[in-house]
Amino acid sequence: MEIGWPTNVRHITHVTFDRFQGFLGLPVEFEVEVPSRAPSASVSVFGVSAESMQCSFDSKGNSVPSILLLMQERLYSQGGLKAEGIFRINPENSQEEHLRDQLNRGILPDDIDVHCLAGLIKAWFRELPSGVLDGLSPEQVLQCNTEEESVELVKQLKPTDAALLNWAVELMADVVEEEESNKMNARNIAMVFAPNMTQVFKLHV
Repeated sequence: MEIGWPTNVRHITHVTFDRFQGFLGLPVEFEVEVPSRAPSASVSVFGVSAESMQCSFDSKGNSVPSILLLMQERLYSQGGLKAEGIFRINPENSQEEHLRDQLNRGILPDDIDVHCLAGLIKAWFRELPSGVLDGLSPEQVLQCNTEEESVELVKQLKPTDAALLNWAVELMADVVEEEESNKMNARNIAMVFAPNMTQVFKLHV
């Protein structure tokens, strides 16, 4: 493939990139030279930064990895919000490993155990290279006691971390709305979710 000088450019076609499907819309003459499989920044959707992943906007305008939205949609559609102990009950390790492998291939099988889905959502946050709250010091967080102080503190986070935190808080709020069925109040869901939001705090505990 020959690349011309910047002053001699001709627009051939519009090509988009999809993490799972690769380059979409390539002209036929380019398909042989460019691999169709996505040269992803990682072969895994776990343990990599959100910036390296394909993202989408949620209903609140937060830009978060599409894999999170996919798991959330399936959790909701399968009645996970009403499942007793959701986000607290741990799934079987073998089941979680199988689903993790499928997600890394860009596949979300039908009929997944909702506790397995919830466990992997927590695992996604826990395995980030740096936690969502790591941009803040433990002292800043511990001294935050009011809603107003929380709002000001979130403003100090990077946009990506702030979006992930907002998404997670909305998810937890949806869980609490079904407390009568799932037995998960605000304190319960916060206690099981919070340890997955930081790496720094674990070093200070």
